[in-house]
Amino acid sequence: MDNDVHHSVSLRASRRPERLNNNLHIKGGDDFLDGDKSSSDYPIKVIWKRGIVRLLLVGGILWMLLILAVLLFHIWSCQSSLVFLSAICNKDSTIYHMLHTMGLVTPPHRCSIPLANDPEKVVIPEKKSPSKFVQSVSYFEEDDTNTNGSYSSPLFGGHQSWKQRDDSFKLKSSMKVHCGFMRDGGADMSLKDIEYVKKCKFVVASGIFDGYDTPHQPSNVSPRSKKLFCFLMVVDEISLDFIKQNVTVREDNDGGEWVGIWRIILLKNPPYDEPRRNGKVPKILTHRLFPQALYSIWIDGKMELIVDPLLMLERYLWRGKHTFAIAQHKHHKNIYEEADSNKRRKRYARPLIDRHMKIYRYEGLEPWSPLKQTKSDVPEGAIIIREHTALNNLFNCLWFNEVNLFTPRDQLSFGFVVYRLKGQFKFFMFPNCEYNSIFILHPHTREHSSKIEWVKSLNEFKGNNSGLIESRGGLGLWSPYPADLNSVVLPPVARTSKAG
Repeated sequence: MDNDVHHSVSLRASRRPERLNNNLHIKGGDDFLDGDKSSSDYPIKVIWKRGIVRLLLVGGILWMLLILAVLLFHIWSCQSSLVFLSAICNKDSTIYHMLHTMGLVTPPHRCSIPLANDPEKVVIPEKKSPSKFVQSVSYFEEDDTNTNGSYSSPLFGGHQSWKQRDDSFKLKSSMKVHCGFMRDGGADMSLKDIEYVKKCKFVVASGIFDGYDTPHQPSNVSPRSKKLFCFLMVVDEISLDFIKQNVTVREDNDGGEWVGIWRIILLKNPPYDEPRRNGKVPKILTHRLFPQALYSIWIDGKMELIVDPLLMLERYLWRGKHTFAIAQHKHHKNIYEEADSNKRRKRYARPLIDRHMKIYRYEGLEPWSPLKQTKSDVPEGAIIIREHTALNNLFNCLWFNEVNLFTPRDQLSFGFVVYRLKGQFKFFMFPNCEYNSIFILHPHTREHSSKIEWVKSLNEFKGNNSGLIESRGGLGLWSPYPADLNSVVLPPVARTSKAG
């Protein structure tokens, strides 16, 4: 047994040199890779090794931060209200579409407009655009003052019957329709203004009613456009007095009144009780106020035009062979959603908006969908660019008749008239971001305020409060609608925007 113990001890002792040799071999391998730790340059090598790792790490972080910064700038520039910065954003890029899909960007507020370079080189068409469906339009001028056997004072929009309204949507070569300006209905122009506008073939028109704004001078207007266009500011007497108190009004040798480039056109005897509805007369019925005009550009009174009007006609009409151009609404495509927004923001009496929409729903108007042939049923109506063709003039009349008959919220009526004309009225609806690059928006001198905007139920129109109903326009003036609207259910509305 002692021999066995001695043998095992001898065996372990004999293996120790092998292990020592193995350890020395391994250490030799480390020394081969790292060098001798005892050497004087070993600490420098370690520092270099760690420095390279840190450099690579910091470089990667900086590269990621740079990519993130570029991405954030891309998002910010696409959302910026500044034209220059917004123009930097490439809306056709893969990155933009990816960000838009992720919900990180929305369609830009402003974007550059692809205008021609030189107004002097713009070629004006020699002939009018052909009209396919309507060759001539005439207008009712004598109002039927006897309604239901009782006398009623003349109305600017006339006492249009429901049958006349329905027939007006059926296009024929020659049409006769209601289109405002009934005899003794108001909105009278002075003889000096009538004579002046007869020479206006190209018109930039705007309007101010009830003193809500002061005229804003257009900028970037070329010498050619100053000679070619009449800049006509339509006002009521309240606004004219307000303007004279706040800005300089000069008078020419013919008695015409001017504020800068704007020729003031006074409308005496406002046709409606509500200033909002009065403002629709020059806005929609531009062709009736200025019958000699071939082209017109309407811009709301609170806006300052910053694009040459001749370049606007070239961009929005002549380049694409269009005759009517209007911008797409920033938030809504669906009329029923726009109506819901108007109710929430108290833009008009809620029950009257509901009745307005129920009539449209009863007459078959579906909510907008991508299956429709139009980009949207809701426009931004503050800028309208038109050639005064027969079909466009008819459309303006039909659009105005809806505003006259129902609510003054013209954005609720535009898409309905397009629907009733069954695709025969063609128009160019341009991007909202271009629309916002045409003007500078100025605040009103004061907020609009009307009792009717706060009405919540039809009961408030009864009894002593019947004065809330407009006496010369809007719902309730004619015979009741020839259908039961109580069973009409409005489509559900998905409020997808801040405005809705």
